[in-house]
Amino acid sequence: MGVWARLKRSLRAVFGGLIEKTEDPELILQQTIRDMRDRVPELNNSVAQVMATERLLAKNKDRLEEQVVDLDSKIKAAIKMNRDDIATAYIGQLQQAQLDLSKTGQQLDHASRASEQARKARDNYILQMQRRTAEAMQLINQSKQAKLQEQLAQTMSSFQLGDDASTFNEMRDKIDRRAATAEAKLQLGTSGVDTQMQEIEREAMDMQLADKLLEYKRGMGLLGEGQKGAPALPAGGESNS
Repeated sequence: MGVWARLKRSLRAVFGGLIEKTEDPELILQQTIRDMRDRVPELNNSVAQVMATERLLAKNKDRLEEQVVDLDSKIKAAIKMNRDDIATAYIGQLQQAQLDLSKTGQQLDHASRASEQARKARDNYILQMQRRTAEAMQLINQSKQAKLQEQLAQTMSSFQLGDDASTFNEMRDKIDRRAATAEAKLQLGTSGVDTQMQEIEREAMDMQLADKLLEYKRGMGLLGEGQKGAPALPAGGESNS
């Protein structure tokens, strides 16, 4: 292998790799779609010119057909008037008009076929462009999804479960210690001397309220003189014999 061939291969390897890395499939597809759409106005203009040629030839053919009919009438009129010289002149014009009509008819046939082919080509291009656009949009969506998956993969590869797990364990221990301390304080608070004194005072108040209730009943004659009634016991309490 020659030196130039080896150098060319090396340059292709280096710059080809750089180009491949810098190419963004999404941007290239979007630009391709724009290029296809930009060609539509030019294509429409070309088709319009072909159709215009067809219409001009059709009008010219109609005009020549009318001219042939008119010249034929003039020839007949000149013959009736015994003007063979004028009739001969009109016959010359008629022959030229018939020749032009024949050529124009042939040109119109070609133009009509060209116009139909141009319209079909334009319609096929629009259809192909729509298909390519839909395909490009699907590819762009796939490319975006691939980028998201790549980002997720990078995030997952850099994610260390052990670090977060140790944080969760540390916070769990702190919360457990806090809950245990609060429970112990609550237990000490409910079993203290102050709490017992509050219970005794509450029981004494209940006894006073029961005595008042008996006094009301005696005053209303609901109890006899010898009937004292049993004092009301607090809920859950037992009578002492």
